[in-house]
Amino acid sequence: MSTPVAASTHALRKVYGKGEASVAALDGIDLDIGAGQFTAIMGPSGSGKSTLMHCLAGLDEVTDGRVAIGGTDLTRLKEKALTRLRRDRVGFVFQAFNLIPTLTAKENILLPLAIAGRRTDDEWFDLVIRTVGLEDRLAHRPSELSGGQQQRVACARALVSKPSIIFADEPTGNLDSTSGAEVLGFLRRCVDEFEQTIVMVTHDAVAAAHTDRVLFLADGRIVDELWEPDRELVLERMLALSDGTR
Repeated sequence: MSTPVAASTHALRKVYGKGEASVAALDGIDLDIGAGQFTAIMGPSGSGKSTLMHCLAGLDEVTDGRVAIGGTDLTRLKEKALTRLRRDRVGFVFQAFNLIPTLTAKENILLPLAIAGRRTDDEWFDLVIRTVGLEDRLAHRPSELSGGQQQRVACARALVSKPSIIFADEPTGNLDSTSGAEVLGFLRRCVDEFEQTIVMVTHDAVAAAHTDRVLFLADGRIVDELWEPDRELVLERMLALSDGTR
């Protein structure tokens, strides 16, 4: 059986500027993201990887083409419907954590549900908290947590609403190697145990080696991909891209 598609693009183009000053950040992207898979997006600086993630997540308006989450075409949605879709079906994890400093860890985790006016599924909440290992940190504010703990709070916040897909933008970028490994291990468990779909932008070959599939971008196009990656293979492909030998 083929894997269901969690998100997709068809002939996706994103152009900044107009006329001679225009720049195509994405130039004809056809992509299917498999449900229940961990996908990394990599590429040199300026290759379009963050733009691709933002378009997939409905954060950026596309210039041409189509973007869908599940069977919903984001390019056809009006702003209110798009906001509702992002709130109800998409989770986000950012490099800078984006926690509210005056709220406790628990309050930060439950914030998306509070905004949406949804009740907490206590059984699911407890499972998420046990998985991220934050049982004894729920009453602490962000300033009382390590960087790794803050990112685990952000991961739990992304998971608590049971999204269709989670987008992670350099989630280990501000972490030391030990904390980064903890967060990557948790994201891997989310895929393996919860059948969560995760798309992660990263420049780190170690992070990419935790995923099922790596997409390599250059000049706004997907130029290569790697299944079941390891660190050495990822580094080899990235070196080939930087040398222009792809």
